[in-house]
Amino acid sequence: MIEQQIAIPTKDGHTATFIAHPERGGPFPVILFYMDAPAIREELRDMARRFATSGYYVMLPNLYYRSGAMELGALPADPNAPERKRMFALMASINIPMIMDDTRALLTYAEGQTAANTKIVGTVGYCMSGRYAVNAATHLADRVKAAASIYGTHLATDEDNSPHLAAGKTKAELYFACAETDIYAPTEIIEKVKQGMKGANAEVEIYPGTHHGFAFPKRPVYDRDAAERHWERLLALYRRNLV
Repeated sequence: MIEQQIAIPTKDGHTATFIAHPERGGPFPVILFYMDAPAIREELRDMARRFATSGYYVMLPNLYYRSGAMELGALPADPNAPERKRMFALMASINIPMIMDDTRALLTYAEGQTAANTKIVGTVGYCMSGRYAVNAATHLADRVKAAASIYGTHLATDEDNSPHLAAGKTKAELYFACAETDIYAPTEIIEKVKQGMKGANAEVEIYPGTHHGFAFPKRPVYDRDAAERHWERLLALYRRNLV
């Protein structure tokens, strides 16, 4: 396995990006792995490595670089704790146009790497970044062949770039993994996504008995069975489409 951290230039600065890919073979299809709200940490790097071992060139960018933040460290459970307030402020400081600019910058960098095949791209986003993964499929429809939102937030909004409207804007296969209990994506939101995906090359799956964050091993809500199911779904999604 080859792994490195590169400062990739963007319109607004440089985003520190963890990159992992197999040592031999290639070029490999690219997977853009968008972080969740608590930011870059070893837990996410380990997940990036797991994708890479399946034969992909994985890029995990720091989306908070504009604020000079990267690793937030441990977060208290108290929603009013200063650390959590900072996280929510950072989360609110970015938006879809910004992250789409970053996505183009990431792929521009990858185009110069012999290990990367930037004509075949998959995306995945957790929590706040589910919408970014799906929007990459609509903004870069010629490259992104598969996109996954894992307990994503802001899935059905009044904006034109709402994920629930994405099916008609891309040929990519879309996958939405949803927790059964999730204050950030309640049942009525998931139903809107289901309606938007009707007849499309897409799946909206509810994971029974789970809560927001179930795929992260370091979270109290971690559900091993559900987490492994999500890995099965993701890797199958990429095997079907990143060829």
